[in-house]
Amino acid sequence: MNDYNTNAGTQTSPRVGGGWVSKAVRLYGKNDLRIEEFDLPPIKDDEILASVVSDSICMSSYKAARQGTDHKRVPDDVAEKPIIIGHEFAGEIVEVGAKWQHKFKPGQKYSIQPAIYYEDGPVGVLSAPGYSYQYIGGDATYVIIPKDVLEQDCLLPYNGPGFYPASLAEPLSCVIGAMHANYHTTPGSYIHNMEIVDGGKMAILAGVGPMGLAAINYVINREDRKPSLLVVTDIDQSRLERAAEIYTVESARKNGIELIYQNTGNLEDPVTKLKELSGGEGYNDVFVFAPVSPVIEQGDSILAFDGCLNFFAGPSDTNLKARMNFYNVHYAYTHLVGTSGGNMDDMKEALDVMSKGLDPAGLVTHIGGLNAVPETTLNLPNIPGGKKLIYTHIEMPLTAIDDFEEKGKTDPLYAELDEIVKANNGLWSVEAEKYLLEHCCNHKNS
Repeated sequence: MNDYNTNAGTQTSPRVGGGWVSKAVRLYGKNDLRIEEFDLPPIKDDEILASVVSDSICMSSYKAARQGTDHKRVPDDVAEKPIIIGHEFAGEIVEVGAKWQHKFKPGQKYSIQPAIYYEDGPVGVLSAPGYSYQYIGGDATYVIIPKDVLEQDCLLPYNGPGFYPASLAEPLSCVIGAMHANYHTTPGSYIHNMEIVDGGKMAILAGVGPMGLAAINYVINREDRKPSLLVVTDIDQSRLERAAEIYTVESARKNGIELIYQNTGNLEDPVTKLKELSGGEGYNDVFVFAPVSPVIEQGDSILAFDGCLNFFAGPSDTNLKARMNFYNVHYAYTHLVGTSGGNMDDMKEALDVMSKGLDPAGLVTHIGGLNAVPETTLNLPNIPGGKKLIYTHIEMPLTAIDDFEEKGKTDPLYAELDEIVKANNGLWSVEAEKYLLEHCCNHKNS
């Protein structure tokens, strides 16, 4: 029997000696992640105590863990004052300081916009939950939400089903921000029309990784603006096939979009083929989801007149360069933008579309407990698949959803989870989450 209240999202006995205890993964320096229990200080009038239920491990956390104090968001004194990692998290509010009781209440589900900018934060304007704070981060059982987050309206109520969709609101907001950041020109004026071309032609290159899947999901389910043609490329056939199973050509067609999945790895001339798919016109909006020079150049080569190339992928190579056709820049008005993360409006839109039914489960390929976080984070680039979803109040090795069936032969928990996900097209779901939280809560805070 567990002591986790799946309706409230918090444990029933979180106090120890009158105080609050959290269990979290804390960063002390380069490659130094430790799972520790510690007392939380009493919340102040301008703070909120919250439980964390789920956190999605991001490549940015890998970078912070590997770089330590060399990372721009990690404080210099992290060895003495360790920070909690993780920034794609969701949970429920437990206690509300007096200043915020008019706006928040215990029991509310929430998500966090971590990209805050606050001059008095631990590392100044670059401070962010999951990188910079001792008492807030996604890989914890309980956290204190500080005034930095609250005063910038970065604690966002979530009214949709389950918890994992709210954890994935942050990565989805990055995709939404990219769509909004694209622009096109008005002939004879200097007016830039922000957004993708409604009814235009779009290509997402190297687009079946976790973030590419989020983009496909958003594009084909968006109500207000969408392309008439969406071509998604990759060089991994198995990943393309998985994407096509999750986000089908038929479902896109019902929403007025011709969706084409194209393996460019076996093409002698990918540019010619992609142009043929566009009817020879090229693409109004091209998104590049891999920091690879040939892919960037391929994107530039398939732009239509006034086409916008969005370099979405975040490179680690500070000298990454690619060639661009400047003849087309001058005469065909092609142009380039880059995006890195979404803003507050993008987060709110992400939460809104998910509360209306958009399910980001296609991003998730692995499930684990808090105990799996250090190893998973430090080895993230070497673990195949999509998002690694952590449930912080349970102990569970990082497990691929595809491995549930095999593990289920000896473990009834995995057997039941396997049945649930199979009934949902092989995807994680609110039902699977609920079952996991009810039957696998091994960590007790009592």
